[in-house]
Amino acid sequence: MAILEIKDLHVSVLTDEEPKEILRGVDLTVKAGETHAIMGPNGSGKSTLAYSIAGHPKYEITSGEVLLDGENVLEMSVDERARAGLFLAMQYPVEVPGVSMSNFLRTAATAVRGEAPALRHWVKEVKQAMADLDIDPTFAERSVNEGFSGGEKKRHEILQLALLRPKFAILDETDSGLDVDALRVVSEGVNRYKAEHGETGIMLITHYTRILKHITPDFVHVFANGRVVESGGAELAERLEAEGYVRYTGKQEAASTGAAS
Repeated sequence: MAILEIKDLHVSVLTDEEPKEILRGVDLTVKAGETHAIMGPNGSGKSTLAYSIAGHPKYEITSGEVLLDGENVLEMSVDERARAGLFLAMQYPVEVPGVSMSNFLRTAATAVRGEAPALRHWVKEVKQAMADLDIDPTFAERSVNEGFSGGEKKRHEILQLALLRPKFAILDETDSGLDVDALRVVSEGVNRYKAEHGETGIMLITHYTRILKHITPDFVHVFANGRVVESGGAELAERLEAEGYVRYTGKQEAASTGAAS
């Protein structure tokens, strides 16, 4: 069984003046097939955790470990982490002018799988995955994310998830900026992937609870001041929707869907 272990992780962000500590000792274990929701107010360190695991150079690991099946991924390059089975769906997907979606996806799949997928099978696989996410087939020849709406960019992130089939997927505020219909389609895409590839562990980072009405987590963890301050089951998210994060920060910041809108 695959396992992702985060042990006493301390991370600083590099600023113009001096490093600023963001993560202050994060401990978290995600096993194959589990869905963990990471919740917390803005600025609590949720996205820092995601980008630190993925290997973003802006973040400096000052101590701690991130182990994937016993191997310390912090010693790996970004591409090595992807081949080892890590996937990050970014909160703000970037545009890649001049690179078509079809070329990008096949190149990524080739790198992760270790060999180029058979073309006839690959075309069928991509078409089905795009249809499942209500992505217009013509988008396959458009440059990656260029001119895409926020919802289209997030669907493309889930399309990558479906085609790359990682051991562990980190979804960083995938619900951010989505309208009701786009949220439904994206959530259905995640649930469909989980049903077909139940061995994948998912770390779902979110500020609000509305996506958890579509994707039921096995565990919910509350982030505040750079660490996990409380963990529980799906019922914890329900309490956060009613009470917000005031008990952790001393400042009311509602987690309800209404606050998101």
